[in-house]
Amino acid sequence: MKMSLRKEFKKGIFRENPLFRLLLGMCPTLAVTTQAINGLAMGLATTAVLIGSSLIISIIRKAIPEKVRIPVFIVIIASFVTIIKLLMAGYFYQLYKVLGLFVPLIVVNCIILGRAEAFAFRTGPIYSLFDSLGMGCGFTLSLVVLGSIRELLASGTIFGLPVAGPGYQPFLIMILPPGAFIALGLLLGLMNKLGKVEATSGHCHQRGR
Repeated sequence: MKMSLRKEFKKGIFRENPLFRLLLGMCPTLAVTTQAINGLAMGLATTAVLIGSSLIISIIRKAIPEKVRIPVFIVIIASFVTIIKLLMAGYFYQLYKVLGLFVPLIVVNCIILGRAEAFAFRTGPIYSLFDSLGMGCGFTLSLVVLGSIRELLASGTIFGLPVAGPGYQPFLIMILPPGAFIALGLLLGLMNKLGKVEATSGHCHQRGR
């Protein structure tokens, strides 16, 4: 059982990474990753909603009628989004202002609704917890990596800390929408390459056995 739970967690980091492998949650990804801190904040907010909603849906799944499951999912997800929105507005107002409309739009994030439909509604709470935690960590890590690359190239900083010398010439395009597509495309290519290498090494290992 431990190995199964570990597998459910790890799949969201690489093999089924929501952003780099499944291409989910693209709208907030391209919009908020101008800085690493924005990506971290959006990732953590999404992860909190994902974990909370998946747990509740998994716990009450047998009481949810099949025909109205999607509206029920949305109501549960929207409740957690409202909680996160109020907490951010109360304690992290500057980040809340930067993320703006994309915090309420977590309600319709394909990652959350997809995991509710494909996993939480069909498995127990423990497996749903590990699945949602892994998916949330994978999504957060992806946003932070993308945000760090864009911030570094656009301003020579990461998390607001200068890492480039005083003579650094910024690539201002990286803070614009085209820069988001360029950085994301390069990262997707890298992940596909790593996936092929992993598949090839796994195949060779099986043949060796």
